[in-house]
Amino acid sequence: MKSRHQGLGGLTVRFVGLIFGAALVALPWRGAEAQIGSARYSAIVMEARTGTTLIDAGADEPRFPASLTKMMTLYMVFEALRDGKMQINSRVVMSEEAASRPPSKLGIPPGGGLTVEQAILALVTKSANDVAAALGEHIGGSEERFAQMMTMRARSLGMTRTRFRNASGLPDWEQVTTARDMATLGRRLFTDFPNRYHYFGTIHFAWGQAQIRNHNRMLGDYDGADGIKTGFINASGFNIVTSAQRNGVRLVGATFGGSSWVERDRHMGALLDQGFARMGVAPRAPSSVMAPAAALPRSAPAARPVAQGNARAAQVVQPQPQQRRPSQQVAAAPNRQNAAPVAHRQTPTPPRPAARPVQRVEQGSATSNTARANTQRSSAQNQPLRTPPRPT
Repeated sequence: MKSRHQGLGGLTVRFVGLIFGAALVALPWRGAEAQIGSARYSAIVMEARTGTTLIDAGADEPRFPASLTKMMTLYMVFEALRDGKMQINSRVVMSEEAASRPPSKLGIPPGGGLTVEQAILALVTKSANDVAAALGEHIGGSEERFAQMMTMRARSLGMTRTRFRNASGLPDWEQVTTARDMATLGRRLFTDFPNRYHYFGTIHFAWGQAQIRNHNRMLGDYDGADGIKTGFINASGFNIVTSAQRNGVRLVGATFGGSSWVERDRHMGALLDQGFARMGVAPRAPSSVMAPAAALPRSAPAARPVAQGNARAAQVVQPQPQQRRPSQQVAAAPNRQNAAPVAHRQTPTPPRPAARPVQRVEQGSATSNTARANTQRSSAQNQPLRTPPRPT
């Protein structure tokens, strides 16, 4: 009888827990709370020259790379250029399969094409999924074969927890990585291809009559940032890998699980500030990416460096209000590494992070303003996957 009562009590507790959990779902998520503490969150900052880890928050936990995948696609392209297997002006033809990829894309029709250099710029700015697939087919013969080549190359770079299934980062249950692996890839792109790294600093890409703005707003928003790549799907949240240099010290950081690109960029800036402080680099006035932090509904705890191996999340710094620098127009310059500061953008109200991948495709990780970001979320929600995710 006693055990029966205990069983009923356990059911009651679980029922109350479900009701309480449902109530939590209805609550609005604020600022860093949606990211720090989310099951999708992880972060790392490492010193680029030696690869020494300065900050580690769940850096070895499996995550979905989204369009950070295109960093590996570009590594393979740079390697093919270095080895003479393709030329910068070689033509990449768009197949019907590649052209069918959902946005973000350039929209080149089957049979059309572009040069390798244009393809590189389309990946680093617009994060074009159709172009990524076309590059994979051009190098590997098929995108599936190219993904196998990407995985093998990643292993040789020390990315032991990464597996690729496509060239773009479109949702796939089996395409996984970690913050450490992606930061390692960002570091290797800089060290292995110093003559190609400047592409990641591209602010605008001219395509026809259009000027395509880079999704990576850390360029210009954070003092010293000159690359690398952003990414977003529902399963991953807003991701970014950033390389920045100050006083001769270069850091590479990665963070996963942001609820908005504004939150993600602000958090990345706070982590890089902590990393530079640990390297003895004197602090600078807050960059424009950090200036809106004081406008959050409530301040977050003071920053704490995260020791290597510690699974607890890094805390976001909330700097004091500073006078923001005026917005400046950035001219189209594909090879430009440093951009002028731009005005800050208001943080949108984020949704509760999703626990598993859903049929939502890469829409790019940053938009020109909050309204566009929210529009992309709602429109992308109904985009079907090309193929159903394979079971884990």
